[in-house]
Amino acid sequence: MTDSRARERALLPLWAAVPAAALAALLMDLAYPEAGIWILAFPSAALLLLSLIGRRFGGALLVGLVYGVLFFGMLVSWTSRYLGPIPWAALSVVEGGLTALALVPTALAYRWLLRAFPGTAGRLFVLPVVVAALWVGREVFLGSWPYGGFPWARIGMSQAESPLAPLSSWVGVSGLGFLMVLLVAMLIEVVRLRAWRRPIRLVAPAVLAVVLLFTPLFPTSVSGSMRIAAVQGNGPTGYFDEREPFSVIQAQTDATAPLYGEDVDLLVWPEGSLDADPFQNEAIARRMTLVSTRVGAPLLANAATGRDDRYYNTSMLWNSDGTAEQTHDKRHPVPFGEYVPDRAFYNALVPDLIGLIQREYTPGTNPPIVEVGGVPVGLAICFDVIYDDVITESLNNGAQVLVFQTNNADFRGTDENLQQLSFARMRAIETGRSVVNISTVGTSQVIRSDGSTVTRLNADEAGAMLEDVELRSGLTAGVVLGPWLQLLLVWGGLGALVFGWWRARRR
Repeated sequence: MTDSRARERALLPLWAAVPAAALAALLMDLAYPEAGIWILAFPSAALLLLSLIGRRFGGALLVGLVYGVLFFGMLVSWTSRYLGPIPWAALSVVEGGLTALALVPTALAYRWLLRAFPGTAGRLFVLPVVVAALWVGREVFLGSWPYGGFPWARIGMSQAESPLAPLSSWVGVSGLGFLMVLLVAMLIEVVRLRAWRRPIRLVAPAVLAVVLLFTPLFPTSVSGSMRIAAVQGNGPTGYFDEREPFSVIQAQTDATAPLYGEDVDLLVWPEGSLDADPFQNEAIARRMTLVSTRVGAPLLANAATGRDDRYYNTSMLWNSDGTAEQTHDKRHPVPFGEYVPDRAFYNALVPDLIGLIQREYTPGTNPPIVEVGGVPVGLAICFDVIYDDVITESLNNGAQVLVFQTNNADFRGTDENLQQLSFARMRAIETGRSVVNISTVGTSQVIRSDGSTVTRLNADEAGAMLEDVELRSGLTAGVVLGPWLQLLLVWGGLGALVFGWWRARRR
């Protein structure tokens, strides 16, 4: 057997690779909030890659399935908070199965590229670059399909509290994830080749580690400030909460009352802050006009609205004269939460659960932005915060501050609100913008453009935040180049894999 074929053999026997993948899932989950031990993302990635090295299709599929199902099962366990184990198990199995399929190319890369590029440069540079690109490709795949995808588990999003986070302002969240996995893959090959015997071989991973740890924020320009008030009413906004008529808007009104007489430029209420569509319910509309008048600022609120026989999750900028000419509809309604794709099929499987979802929300098409006193304010409603296209569009439309409205009431007492808050913090760093993240029930925060917290409201507490929020202009490299870099990594990784297969066959 040639040396190159010997290197193709699995590094770990399957009986060891499977528990290693399970441990990788546990460590990766701990890298995200609530634990938030960001550095564990690195040994997790290392264990997963070690488990895949030399695996054939079946073994790689098993390793990926163990990792994917366990990781998603732990990360999104909050989905079982009210609806029980079926939705949680379904999401975990689907995302885990897709993860398994998408990890097979990584195992193939370790087999084919070792033969295609057997030299030191191939081992220490070409192979790690392709492996890291395929990692990003897997995340993009899961974040795009099916039904619009679920980009909740990108490795870069685990770094909101780490010194690596500023790098996202240069290369975007996917670019940060690529560099993290690239360092891990390089170090694996350093150990396998015992490259420390020739220190010159350690230069590339050492330089990459310095870049990861010490890259400053991409500079953006201060363009003023806006006095923003954000109110967390802690009302009965959960799907199964018992409520009286107008109890949600009453809770928001009560928590807003301390702001009367204050100097406010914009008042923000969270997603689901209204009991009914104010364009069709005069009582709700009058209350919003009264609150806007007493605060002396437009009110950015949110409700389910109906237009042309369709339902939308809509944020509207309500003025003290009772008008709301600026609206934004949620771009990515949550499948099986806000609408049911292929309803007839799934209703035949679990009619009791599908029957709970009565409304079918339609994806919005209007820009995620409103203008307040001549200042563009970028918007993202709830889970839209994890979709790059929404954030990028708001920045391209000139947003100088970002406002994220969410309703976490269905996940009280779980890690969901902390995970989402962490993603909001990463968006602040990536875009160079201040972020106002306001929830119905918490946790809510005002976040600076460097990711630090200005003020917060804890979960399950009613209250209001009032701050002079810094406005910024100018686009970061992460916003401008990030989407292009992501495309390059996705298609470049797949192209390099195909080229490696062709070259390996010729060799």
